[in-house]
Amino acid sequence: MKKLYISLIITSSILNAKFITIGTGGVTGTYYVTGSEICKLLNKIKKQTNLRCSAEATGGSIYNINAIKNKELDFGIVQNDVVYQSNKKSNSIRTVMAIYPELFTLVTRKDANIHSYKDLKNKRINIGNRGSGNEATALAMFQSIGFKKSDLKFAGSLESVEMPDALRDNKIDGYFYMVGHPTQNIINATNSVDVKITPLRGDAIDKFVNDNPYFIKSSIKGGLYKGNYSNISTFGVKAVLVTNSEVSNENVYILVKSILENFEAFKKLHPAYYNITKESLLLGLSAPLHDGAKKYFKEVGLLKD
Repeated sequence: MKKLYISLIITSSILNAKFITIGTGGVTGTYYVTGSEICKLLNKIKKQTNLRCSAEATGGSIYNINAIKNKELDFGIVQNDVVYQSNKKSNSIRTVMAIYPELFTLVTRKDANIHSYKDLKNKRINIGNRGSGNEATALAMFQSIGFKKSDLKFAGSLESVEMPDALRDNKIDGYFYMVGHPTQNIINATNSVDVKITPLRGDAIDKFVNDNPYFIKSSIKGGLYKGNYSNISTFGVKAVLVTNSEVSNENVYILVKSILENFEAFKKLHPAYYNITKESLLLGLSAPLHDGAKKYFKEVGLLKD
């Protein structure tokens, strides 16, 4: 009878639990690490909050934001340029926080002799899987610099986890990847083939960045990847955690609190978080803050009325 009683308590607890999902990206990317670590923080306190969290591997930014709009996901990690474009069409997206900077990266085989974006003509380049921020950024950049997708010999739509193997097997000459650095994805590529991370710079790139308020010029630190020892010029965005305006204030509040109360430990979970601060979590937002996030940020003095 005692075992039955305990079983009934556990069953009742599970039935009354609240479940949330966080959309991420490919399993070798920083989005997946980030979503998984946030869920670990939440699941550590599930007995107190009755809130359980799971991180879902997805196609990336555009998939995540569409799934949040359609209420198929509760939260998602999204490039802030994708949030900006989406919010011009719909006002249902709310920001939870900006997390870390991610940089648009052109990873190429050294023997492909790609030294700038001008060398992409007649090359085999993976621009990103459909529904990803990679694809959206690559196509927007192409349009701005006067380059056509048809100028490529092959325009790939592989998912991020497939790109290093395709580069190694000489199926592609290079791939674009919007990501926080360092990332295991590019480490895997450099461990299997000679890789050049090609700079994205010049007047046309400067104009593209200046014409879009969500982009910033930056560089990938030299020495992060084998064979690439100098800083590499490029541009980037912020990876932002977003949700739907209809997700409860309580759930958003608990999520933000779990990160902020464990912030120093959280920062150590991935090198991409090294330079983030509590204040930077509120910079680079392209959609209004969710009321649950506002409540916590105000309580700890990071947000003023």
